[in-house]
Order: sequence, then structure tokens, then C-alpha cells
Amino acid sequence: MKAISQDRPGGPDVLHVIETARPTPGPTEILVRVEAAGVNPTDWKTRSRGFFYHDERPPFTLGFDVSGVVEAVGPGVTLFTEGDEVIGMPRFPRPAGGYAEFVTGPARHFTHRPAGLDPVAGAALPLAGLTARQALVDTAGLRSGQRVLIHAAAGGVGHLAVQIAKARGAHVIGTASEAKHDLLRRLGADQLVDYRTQDFADVVEDVDVVLDTLGGDVTERSLRTLRTGGTLVSIIPPAGFDRSLLPTRDGVRVTWLLVEPDPCGLADLAALVADGRLRVVVDRTFPLSSAAEAHRYGEAGRTTGKIVLEVST
Repeated sequence: MKAISQDRPGGPDVLHVIETARPTPGPTEILVRVEAAGVNPTDWKTRSRGFFYHDERPPFTLGFDVSGVVEAVGPGVTLFTEGDEVIGMPRFPRPAGGYAEFVTGPARHFTHRPAGLDPVAGAALPLAGLTARQALVDTAGLRSGQRVLIHAAAGGVGHLAVQIAKARGAHVIGTASEAKHDLLRRLGADQLVDYRTQDFADVVEDVDVVLDTLGGDVTERSLRTLRTGGTLVSIIPPAGFDRSLLPTRDGVRVTWLLVEPDPCGLADLAALVADGRLRVVVDRTFPLSSAAEAHRYGEAGRTTGKIVLEVST
């Protein structure tokens, strides 16, 4: 099969196409013929510095989001059969090898792709969608009637977070450039702040939940917007994953989240898609062989929604 590999950490140019053996599913695993693979900021961060774990060094294949068709099932698998259309985020944060024509992963790291969700949109959903859901629902416990502030609301995580929060009955405030406000209103945002012309901390107040997708001084300034008893969830890890380095404010909870595979959460996202309450926005697609170009595009930081690699087999 064809896959994208790298032999050393570095810039986009380290990514290249290789021919390698097709993997075989082990017990409780499935083999998926990949139709599309999502591209996420964690991909280019991993490309440049390696995986979280010191023993996982190049050569390796990036990619965590996949959408495709079950080619084979390993011993003990009961949830899927050959020919099922699936989406998933297998093995994260360990290597999954999604930038390839075939990938294996634990069966319970996947769910059935809902009818009406094409392979490209399917590949864009798992990592970003689970990040948003685990932050807002599982960590912050977002409830109907609460006010939530979502930073970079038109980004990969942000645009899904807007819709997840709206589906739960929240009042949604988002930060984004003015050019993206119309899209965000269509996705359900109630109030929007153009970060280029306004300091959100001067115009937003009394929020119950902040989803911080940017880190840095945004995290610190976001504390001013929270009411007593509120929660800030960052998806940007502090240095060394040390929680004590997060900013603090009396009366509010500040934490950070690393997304993890979650079959129940993924099934809930698929149900929202099937119900028409969650739409995946894809900014641009690239062929698998152009993974380096996709990384350059993503690292420019101007995307709306997600970037996806289209994989042909």
C-alpha cells in the first residue's frame, strides 16, 4: 500500500510517499480501507517534534482521523463486518498511521459513518469533534441556558464546538475574524467578536464555560470573562503537561484536555450529524501524495473548518 512517511522531524518537506506492507488486524482490531484522512494541528506539531512518547521516533506515518470501509475484522470483533462504512480516531495519541491506504485500529475506536456523511466530511469529524465534545460536555458539563465562549470559533474544533454547544441549548459566543461571522451565525452562534478589532475580554462577561483553543495570553484574559463557578477548558497543554503552570482565578475551575478515543462520544457525534444538528465544514482537500502541501496550508493558520486528504486505493 501507499503511505506518507517521514524519516526525521522537520518541516513539511520531510513528508514523502512510500510503498509499505498492508497491516493485518490483530485481536479486537479492524482493518480499514481509508477513503479520506483528516489533517489536524497535532499532525504538523508531531511532524516537527515527534510523538508524545520518547520511544516512538521516525520513521513513522502521521494521521489520526480516518474515514473508510472495513476490509477485514480481527478475532473477537462483533461490532463491524466487512464492507461497513466507518469513521474513527484510532490509538490517539499513539501512532495510528492514518495517512495511508489502509490502517488498523481497535474496533471500539470507530463508529459507523452516518448516512449522508460523505467520506471527506467523515474524516474531518473524529478528532476535532471529540475534542469539542469532551471539553464542553464531559469536562465542563455544559447545560441548557448556560453561556459559553468559544475561541477560534471557525476553526476545526471551534466550528464543531459551536454546534455541539447549541445542540445542548447553550448561548454561544465565538471569537473569529469578521469575514467568518456569517458562517458562524448559520452554525448557530448567538454573539460574535472580531478579535482583530475588539478585545473579547472587554465585551464578553458572565460566561459559564470557556473553550480555549489558542493558549498563551488568551487563556489568561479569558479568566476575566468567567462568572464565579465557571470553567475554562484549554486544549493547549501547559509546558511539560504541568497543570500548576495554568493561570488561576479564585472561584473558577481551570483545566486542560487531551482528547482520547471515545466510541460513545463518537456515536453521539454521528447521531447529531444524522439528525441534521451538526455539519462538518471542510476548507480544502488534497490528494494523499500532497500531504506536505496540506501541512503548509494548515500551518498558515487561515483555515475555516478542516483540511482533509483524499485517499484513493
